[in-house]
Amino acid sequence: MTSKQPYPEEFKIEAVKQITERHHRVADVSARIGVSQHSLYKWIKAYSAPAAERQAQLSQTEELRRLKAELRRVTEERDILKKAAAYFAKQSG
Repeated sequence: MTSKQPYPEEFKIEAVKQITERHHRVADVSARIGVSQHSLYKWIKAYSAPAAERQAQLSQTEELRRLKAELRRVTEERDILKKAAAYFAKQSG
């Protein structure tokens, strides 16, 4: 697999289980499955939490993403209204 293709979640979870439950070394798992140790440590951090906790984190992440997009949209609208107000003030004055 190339680094541009994301690994399936099941693959990541199984790799984490090999380290956390079966007590294999990160270096060994990394060499065996062809994934960098850095990626494995990130996966351990992400997938060693209970499923309910992971789901809550994903929900919070999605909510944050949605709110940032909404903030960006509202900020653009505000900027447009400021420019329009300045334009019409200039026209009437």
